[in-house]
Amino acid sequence: MASLPTTPSADSRTRASALREALATRVVVADGAMGTMLQAQEPTLEDFQQLEGCNEVLNVTRPDIVRSVHSAYFDAGVDCVETNTFGANLTALGEYDIPERVHELSESGARIARETADEYAARDGRQRWVLGSIGPGTKLPTLGHTTFGAIRDAYQQNAEGLLAGGADALLVETTQDLLQTKASVLAARRAMETAGYDVPLIVSVTVETTGTMLLGSEIGAALTALEPLGIDMIGLNCATGPAEMSEHLRYLARHSRIQLSCMPNAGLPVLTKDGAHYPLTAPELADAQENFVREYGLSLIGGCCGTTPEHLRQVVDRVRDLTPSERDPRPEPGAASLYQTVPFRQDTAYMAIGERTNANGSKKFREAMLEARWDDCVEMARDQIREGAHMLDLCVDYVGRDGVADMEELAGRFATASTLPIVLDSTEVDVIRAGLEKLGGRAVINSVNYEDGDGPGSRFAQVTRLAQEHGAALIALTIDEEGQARTPQKKVEIAERLIDDLTGTWGIHESDILIDTLTFTICTGQEESRGDGIATIEAIRELKRRHPDVQTTL
Repeated sequence: MASLPTTPSADSRTRASALREALATRVVVADGAMGTMLQAQEPTLEDFQQLEGCNEVLNVTRPDIVRSVHSAYFDAGVDCVETNTFGANLTALGEYDIPERVHELSESGARIARETADEYAARDGRQRWVLGSIGPGTKLPTLGHTTFGAIRDAYQQNAEGLLAGGADALLVETTQDLLQTKASVLAARRAMETAGYDVPLIVSVTVETTGTMLLGSEIGAALTALEPLGIDMIGLNCATGPAEMSEHLRYLARHSRIQLSCMPNAGLPVLTKDGAHYPLTAPELADAQENFVREYGLSLIGGCCGTTPEHLRQVVDRVRDLTPSERDPRPEPGAASLYQTVPFRQDTAYMAIGERTNANGSKKFREAMLEARWDDCVEMARDQIREGAHMLDLCVDYVGRDGVADMEELAGRFATASTLPIVLDSTEVDVIRAGLEKLGGRAVINSVNYEDGDGPGSRFAQVTRLAQEHGAALIALTIDEEGQARTPQKKVEIAERLIDDLTGTWGIHESDILIDTLTFTICTGQEESRGDGIATIEAIRELKRRHPDVQTTL
């Protein structure tokens, strides 16, 4: 259950503002490994409250140990430390049968870091910050280990505790499943609304030695799915050393509108008779981070597994006088499956949306859905992938069916079975929501229009709010309160209204809007329909002239 709103202190707002300013103007250095330093102090089973290995419990039982780790990094000269809350979430604490302690352990961890940071700031007048660590947990919602709603609500408790304890930013880190990442980001946003103020929201994904995240997501898919959520920064941490991160950072530097971060391990672990050893030396980490700042314009750097205060001391010395190099990113608007990003504008063809997984358009798909032949439904999706579609339209609307249940079933299957992004096609808001909560990639919602107006309770507002929250792109139809537009002028007039509303009121980029100027059937032989096709083409031409970044679809 969410906590009651608290009144934010002026200090909280001031610190968050100062951190934003620092990230915009210089290189901010964070700390390194936490867990190994805690374990090195040999906490007892009693310290763990008989929950051996649950480091977050030490926030309550041995705050002195936790504080000593933060102090070691501040002594090394870092600007900020991460809270000891990596496992303060539903699934990780659930392994110890203490999921009800999410908020308590998050707040206590943040408070220790806050007090330590303030102590150092008081000594020399230099601001130190606290990054509230939100770890991935132990279960993957994309694979059905847990539900989106359950982890989102628990991550909100995690984030609320961090803010209550004095965190200056929220760091969603070491993420392996894009759906889990989205749940964390949405939870962090809700926690900030509850707290009454914003802090920087940073997402750090983990790319394995395979070149993808654990479930197969390329870095392009991660950027396409996560940047539209309104995060402030995206980066990489854990799994590998800096050498293996370079190409992924290059991609982010070329395409990301937002700031970048990197917190690598001290190389790839080498197994020895004494356990895992991380071979990267402090000078080597400093070399790598200096190069990343110069080449890719990183704003936040630090370390992960195997990095020590000495590693960070040398990083601080190396980047002290650097400012992030300026980037000229070239965003590539598109949608994403769990695995890959697909641009809205194809180099050699139009973008084709496969419609055979639409219960209203395909009798074969509808019958398979009605008979719960889910594997057949998935195979129809794969057929369209093989035939060259760029996205798949998924519509389960059918009279008498439980659309939410059908969407949960099929979107959940398509999430891992389809390498293409999904277009969620429904007239029901709850059905669209069900689909969004199953898809780790970036979906397109089909569709919004002004048929019942644009008031707070209108379908337009409800669906657009969902798109905004989940970072989905939107197909918008040229229909208003008077019906479907027929003339080029009316089509463009409604399109202008849609674009102004979606960008101005809802903050959606023009390039994430797909306008469908619609046309009635043009082969009926009816005199009044003869010009409909031409009217649609003329409307598209004029719309492209006025808004070259807006996408169009038919």
